[in-house]
Amino acid sequence: MRITPSSDQQRWLGYFHDLGYEELWLGDSARTAAESADDDLESLPPPRTAREDAVGAAEEPSDLEAVAREASGCEACKLSAGRNTVVFGSGDPKAELMLIGEGPGQREDERGLPFVGPAGELLTRILAAIDRSRDEVYITNVVKCRPPRNRDPEPEEVAACRGYLERQIEHIRPRVIVALGRVAAQSLLGTNLALGRLRGEWHSVRGVPTRVTYHPAALLRNSAYRAPTWEDMQCVRDRLAEPI
Repeated sequence: MRITPSSDQQRWLGYFHDLGYEELWLGDSARTAAESADDDLESLPPPRTAREDAVGAAEEPSDLEAVAREASGCEACKLSAGRNTVVFGSGDPKAELMLIGEGPGQREDERGLPFVGPAGELLTRILAAIDRSRDEVYITNVVKCRPPRNRDPEPEEVAACRGYLERQIEHIRPRVIVALGRVAAQSLLGTNLALGRLRGEWHSVRGVPTRVTYHPAALLRNSAYRAPTWEDMQCVRDRLAEPI
């Protein structure tokens, strides 16, 4: 049986034609079902065209942006009471390399961006040494609000932000994560081991190969950390150079 389609049904048939179907036929045994389904088909909205899908995708925010909006109003821990802004993260949302520090400082809290002070300037130079710009990577912190007097974030504060960090990792899907400093390394790996014990080998965070190195602020205080940090970042560079 061949059915004479309505205008909306013609759009559906055009949709199936794009999938490779030249004609849609129903046998006599399906006549009754087809006739009863005709009214149901009339009530369905016509399928979206490829152009409509593309326009809709452009208008809809990315999943990462949705998480950032959610985090911007977070009051899950006491750090929210003293912040100027939530420092969610910055960089390429499809980055191969993701760097995670411990938490924003005063300048980051004022500007809403991670690693913008002297430690951030050093991080930019470290990235340049492995042929990466800040625009090519994604940078964030374990906690998104500044701890007072730049103290280490407390366990309950880390736990309150953990969900945001895990969703960042899931949406970005980096090839490599670098944990910058003791707090970030211990928080990500769920350990109390010293940073020196965690360096020099690959770990895994949510299935992503992870390297531990010193925080750029530590390099500003102690130049002896610069050589081992360079060794760590060379390993990161080499891992990223491997074929996918």
